[in-house]
Amino acid sequence: MSLVLARASLVGQVLGKFLNIVRLAAVVAVGAWVAACSTSPEAIEQNDPLEPLNRDVFSLNHALDNQVALPVATFYHSITPGPIREHLHYFLTNLHLPVTFANDVLQGNFERGGEAIGRFAANSTLGFAGVFDVATGWGMPYHQEDFGQTMGWYGVGEGPYLVLPLLGPAVPRDIAGGFVDHYLDPLGYVHWHHKFYYSWGRNALAFVDARSQSVNALREIQRSSIDLYATTRSLYRQSRDAEIRNGEPDVQGLPDF
Repeated sequence: MSLVLARASLVGQVLGKFLNIVRLAAVVAVGAWVAACSTSPEAIEQNDPLEPLNRDVFSLNHALDNQVALPVATFYHSITPGPIREHLHYFLTNLHLPVTFANDVLQGNFERGGEAIGRFAANSTLGFAGVFDVATGWGMPYHQEDFGQTMGWYGVGEGPYLVLPLLGPAVPRDIAGGFVDHYLDPLGYVHWHHKFYYSWGRNALAFVDARSQSVNALREIQRSSIDLYATTRSLYRQSRDAEIRNGEPDVQGLPDF
């Protein structure tokens, strides 16, 4: 009886979180729609109805990035030997492969799904929990999929462009996709002590790893951009579009000669 009640409680918690996600998405959508009613045509054309607010948040994020994130990433890059950074990167990317596999399957791309789960199996065992990358040499290169990409693959629109405090560029489709990916990650269902610290530690390491790998490119973009906000918005959309198409050319976007 107690087991049944425990399962019912777990289902209730999951449904409660799902309803919270739906409410959050609805609030974002309604807020963006209301803002669009009083926004300039130029901002609407860029699908950025909240541009004035987004620019303010972007300025805050940019200041924090320059004063905290990039110095930390630079320090990490300078004191950590290259092989350690490389193998830590392998370990972190390996953790995301079950989510990639699930989204490959949801997109009906079973060949790429087979590569993802095969890579995860090989690197998690022979690669010592993903610290070593043995799968690439066996014809299973790394790729990443998320539920935001899956929704985009099925034609779901991105929604209005947003800049989130501390998190940076986002769109409602990818925000909702991130919540779904949380439930697609099998590690989220493993119960252990201090799980909260593991989750935050993993996210912090992933953030520093990503920043350290792109620190030079980020600084070059800052030096060469006339309008850094517009450049970041364009690069974000181009990157997400390329990820949704798995790097294939956009034949639908070609001019009609």
